Amino acid sequence: MYLVIDIGGTFIKYALMNQAGDIIEKRKKRTPTTNLSKFKEVIFSIIEEHDLKELKGIAFSCPGTIDVKKGTIYHGGLLPFLHEVPLVKIIKERYEIDVTIENDAKCAALAELWLGSVKEAKDSVVLVLGSGVGGGIIIGGKLHRGFHLSAGEVSYVMNEVNAQSREGKFVGSECSAVQMVARIADVKQLNEPANGEAVFEFIKGYDKEANAIFDEYCIQLGTLILNLQYILDPEIIAIGGGISAQPILMERIEWAINELKKKNPVHTAIPEVVICKFRNDANLYGALYHFFKI
Repeated sequence: MYLVIDIGGTFIKYALMNQAGDIIEKRKKRTPTTNLSKFKEVIFSIIEEHDLKELKGIAFSCPGTIDVKKGTIYHGGLLPFLHEVPLVKIIKERYEIDVTIENDAKCAALAELWLGSVKEAKDSVVLVLGSGVGGGIIIGGKLHRGFHLSAGEVSYVMNEVNAQSREGKFVGSECSAVQMVARIADVKQLNEPANGEAVFEFIKGYDKEANAIFDEYCIQLGTLILNLQYILDPEIIAIGGGISAQPILMERIEWAINELKKKNPVHTAIPEVVICKFRNDANLYGALYHFFKI
């Protein structure tokens, strides 16, 4: 058995998994967001729920830039107190067990590479749509991390810059599923701004205001996909994240790409876009696969 721990901004999900990638049991605890001391307490409590003699190792998925060789976290995303924390060393010294760690978006890409939608492709891109846009780039059947370990961080890509002010618009906000849902919820005066199910009922019901915002969102996604196709020329671009469970997303992405190509005839790329196999559990599968491969 392997203990796999996915550190998120709201919850820490953890599971016992076997070598085939089967989840034997799965639980979660709320993520401490104030300081490192409380965070470590929760991680230790999760590990100590299990019989270490039965574990072959512990695999982490974590936000931030990850030095997988040193096992150190940089920046930490929504958990900035994790900056420069050598989590692998801390766990190894305390429990004397093999430990690995990988960035959460890259874990999602590894899950798709191992058992998912891009496992047959040599070159692919996995995009995870959430509060921002996480990404993983697969080249030659292997995860590409880049010289500074930040390959695939498409949230920081600027898709428009004001030449006078030098201020840019970023993919992370323009293609944020969370912000898109919140905008529609605000326009439709929903009580819960994060109620994605209610928002998509408006979209599927052809509500004019909701679809105007959703179309704009999909045009931005289509632009990102075309840009990645020209830069990397992957066989497949896979779309993940909770929003990918909505069939209308794929329909509207295809529409957006066709619209962009129609209005910009210079485009010749024909990206193959698919939905990821794994959604909420993607980081668990990818973290385990990373454990096997490192």
